[in-house]
Amino acid sequence: MDKLIIHGGASIEGEVSISGAKNSALPILSATLLTDQPVTISNVPHLHDITTTIELLGLMGSRITVNERMHIEIDNAQINNFFAPYELVKTMRASILVLGPLLARYGKADVSLPGGCAIGSRPVNIHLQGLIAMGADITTDSGYIRAETKERLKGTHLTLDIVTVTGTENLMMAATLADGLTIIENAAREPEVKDLANCLNKMGAKISGAGTDHIEIEGVESLHGTEHEILPDRIETGTYLVAAAMTGGMMRLKNTQSILLESVITKLTEAGAKIEIEENAISIDMKGKKPKAVDVHTSPFPGFPTDMQAQFTAMNSIAEGSGTITEAVFENRFMHVHELQRMGADLKLQGNTTITDGVEQLTCAPVMATDLRASASLVLAGLVAEGETVVDRIYHIDRGYETIEEKLSQLGASIKRVPD
Repeated sequence: MDKLIIHGGASIEGEVSISGAKNSALPILSATLLTDQPVTISNVPHLHDITTTIELLGLMGSRITVNERMHIEIDNAQINNFFAPYELVKTMRASILVLGPLLARYGKADVSLPGGCAIGSRPVNIHLQGLIAMGADITTDSGYIRAETKERLKGTHLTLDIVTVTGTENLMMAATLADGLTIIENAAREPEVKDLANCLNKMGAKISGAGTDHIEIEGVESLHGTEHEILPDRIETGTYLVAAAMTGGMMRLKNTQSILLESVITKLTEAGAKIEIEENAISIDMKGKKPKAVDVHTSPFPGFPTDMQAQFTAMNSIAEGSGTITEAVFENRFMHVHELQRMGADLKLQGNTTITDGVEQLTCAPVMATDLRASASLVLAGLVAEGETVVDRIYHIDRGYETIEEKLSQLGASIKRVPD
């Protein structure tokens, strides 16, 4: 198992290219199951979760071509297996996203209950309740979701109990081939949901309202092939912006869009960062200063993203003053706090809130990644810690950040990957 070794204190400055969004690519890869014509997807990040999804599609009978620039062509004309096994699903919750497309196009699916990051309950019951309301017969047996429908799914009016991104995506995909109109109320508004809808509409779907909490899908008989470019990764963008803020550096991030993370940019400006916006780039300059502590309250888009909470906890730990980080989306998403405390951070947990008092200097320590974004926060802490920080179990990082050590090295960080 690889680990990262980081020597803190190096100045971070330069230009970095942002990858495509994993959380957009995964549902769009699943959406290709809705057509028997080839779909070409570009700007796909080279990540473990993407590789797992491609492996899963291949197991089902997809013919997949990947070129050196991660342009992926998927031909699903010969799907002959409707089974998503535990061995693949256990590492990645997003594999549940094949359920809706398989059920809508083939009328059956056996999908293992998902795994992924250990950050509290992300119930799949909302996916299942929605599909049952559309006419599916669903049982759970021996850790598997077994779903089938004797006839075409039926359009219906769905109101989601809680805002769920993958739930919205799964039901939206299933509804594209349903008979009649499906309305999803309390839908997730994330940019990745809108990107999926844009791709589906290119394939011939009739979706309106994506990006709002009210989505309407008029079912069609079939979808066709298309080409689609994945939108930039707003969480990777935010993570590198925080790296610049923590190190007092300056950075230009290209191939990204500020509209995807306005709440993060607002908080970084509040922390003292000078930020300039271009059409497809963002520049940040801390002018060598420490950031000021900020108060953050996570909420679904367009609020402050839960996936940036750990990074801002790391920033607050070395910032001037005190701040609070309140996690209102997932419970049990504070496992990075204990690791940051081992590095000398002054953090106190009260329920779903972390209270931070910035310290002058973090110190090196061996730390362990517990989930994807928590591991990113430990890397950021290592950039400013005194001495050598070792981050273990970095397979979590590889699920969401494309070559993070290479990109940070190009920006001047002293970081390297070593095998265990």
